[in-house]
Amino acid sequence: MTKVVASWSGGKDSCFACYKTILDGFDVVHLLNFLHEDGNRSSHGLRAELLSIQSQAIGIPIVQGMTKRNTYEQEFKKIVSSLKQDDIQGIVFGDIYLQEHRDWIKRVCSEIDIRPIFPLWGMDTEKIVLDFIDSGFEAVIVAVKAEILGEEWLGQKVDKNLIEELKERKIDPCGESGEYHTFVVDGPLFKRRLKILEGDKVLKDRYWLLDISKYEIIDK
Repeated sequence: MTKVVASWSGGKDSCFACYKTILDGFDVVHLLNFLHEDGNRSSHGLRAELLSIQSQAIGIPIVQGMTKRNTYEQEFKKIVSSLKQDDIQGIVFGDIYLQEHRDWIKRVCSEIDIRPIFPLWGMDTEKIVLDFIDSGFEAVIVAVKAEILGEEWLGQKVDKNLIEELKERKIDPCGESGEYHTFVVDGPLFKRRLKILEGDKVLKDRYWLLDISKYEIIDK
């Protein structure tokens, strides 16, 4: 079985890409996430600890790297190259249609001789999120662009009613242009589920963020 790692944000697209890759017969042996240079937060504002707990609930270990904006490519190559020593042959991405980012991924992966895998590429974004829901995954909104959506969207469950409301507002159902970001708490990948108990709503860099501070892990 081919060993791969999954690029991981904690949200629905990276999670669903990982899930589809496993269904296709690959062995996902690590999740890979990069944190801001202070080492405490992901690009979506999630605490490093929360992503670690999420990986424990799933049962796939996470590798968390730290990077500055201008050293991301260098750190990405360094960490993925080190993972290749464990016979890892590919890396999974949740990209859907942003060609510029796909081109960057393909170039960087070519330079370190590892295969990029894009399970969601070119799919209809509404179909992706509906398939995600129908597969039994549960996710909540943890970040929204303040100029598009208000703080009341934070903590909302990603379900079919929410998708219909996004469509009515002419917002991409997957939020592929960064309109919103999610955190997955349960689904067929998970051995245990997460329950969010407390979180503060914070406005930062033109995003409303749900800073989750209290949670519990529940056995299924």
